[in-house]
Amino acid sequence: MIPRRALFLAAAALALPACSAAAQPIPSAANQARYANDPWRRLTEDQWRERLSPMAFRVLRQEATERAGTSALNNEHRRGTFLCAGCGLELFRSEWKFDSGTGWPSFFQVIRENVGTKQDLLLFTPRTEYHCARCLGHQGHVFEDGPRPTGLRYCNNGVALRFVPAAA
Repeated sequence: MIPRRALFLAAAALALPACSAAAQPIPSAANQARYANDPWRRLTEDQWRERLSPMAFRVLRQEATERAGTSALNNEHRRGTFLCAGCGLELFRSEWKFDSGTGWPSFFQVIRENVGTKQDLLLFTPRTEYHCARCLGHQGHVFEDGPRPTGLRYCNNGVALRFVPAAA
């Protein structure tokens, strides 16, 4: 008979890789380098202003935050994909979305190769900002208070996303 302690330790050891995979940092520099010569990176501020609504410009290009509860995407529950509103790069799948109660669209997982991150000290407390790796458009912040399986909450500005429903 196997001692209970040995079973417990074995189960804990098996669970560690799953936990650490979710907590691994996103390879921001590599992700962003993939798009270094992309035409989206060459747009001027005036060109961005022409392409985006005033609020989308403030969020995506100036790292503003939209008011909580104002995004229609909070109530989007269809199957599909959430894209960067700036350049159309896929960022989230609908099955990763959850109601965080914050008033912003929230996801527990992101398409890791399509985002970059940086430390944000704007509110005098360290936070992790994430952005589109292709156009560098600000999306939101990631927190470690999300649901399983990752424990992460990608809190996104709705105006920084565009939803594309899955084909029927």
